[in-house]
Amino acid sequence: MTFAAYDWQPLWLSFQLATLTTMILFVIGLPIAYVLAFSQSRFKPFWEALLSMPLVLPPSVLGFYLLLTFSPQSGFGAWLLTNFDLRLSFTFLGILLGSIIFSLPFMVQALQTGLQNLPTDLRDAAYTLGQTKVQTLFKVLLPNMKSSILSGIVLSFAHTVGEFGVVLMIGGNIPGVTKVASIAIYDEVESLQYGAAHFYSLVLVVLSFLILTAVYIGKRRYPEKF
Repeated sequence: MTFAAYDWQPLWLSFQLATLTTMILFVIGLPIAYVLAFSQSRFKPFWEALLSMPLVLPPSVLGFYLLLTFSPQSGFGAWLLTNFDLRLSFTFLGILLGSIIFSLPFMVQALQTGLQNLPTDLRDAAYTLGQTKVQTLFKVLLPNMKSSILSGIVLSFAHTVGEFGVVLMIGGNIPGVTKVASIAIYDEVESLQYGAAHFYSLVLVVLSFLILTAVYIGKRRYPEKF
């Protein structure tokens, strides 16, 4: 059976989900990482622990509570449905939001580490020259932490591509809507279609290897300067 004969839609859906998740994570993860990196608040460990919860919680647990939250029978889900005619459970938007929450620590921790590893003299010098905090972040800090940015982007993407539990709990197994590659593998194995399962698995294995290789090449090409 040739590659063209297989259903590529789950793989394409996985890449769409991972790309959108990673883009959104960078936008929302950067300010969160900045605040956590330089905050002196006594509540900082609490927020860091809360942010890291998806790393230790079983995906099915997180997926279950997100499913309850997104359900039209819940207060939040009912409010979205009533006011915006928006349903999150068993939709692509729902698994997108779930993936953002589940992969958020990978982006934030990478960016936070990069910011914390930069010497404070960089910020002080920029402020002395009249740069604002936003200008300092984008013109001074980010250019000096390319390796951390690359790690956050690549690991967030890879983690989303391989996610199974959260996506299955929130989105189910709807072809063309929520049936991503990891769910397609499970589905094919249950149907004893090992050839198709092997195809999807092989693509993810190769992709994961290429992603990790890109991370290590990037770390060599853009080593942290400080």
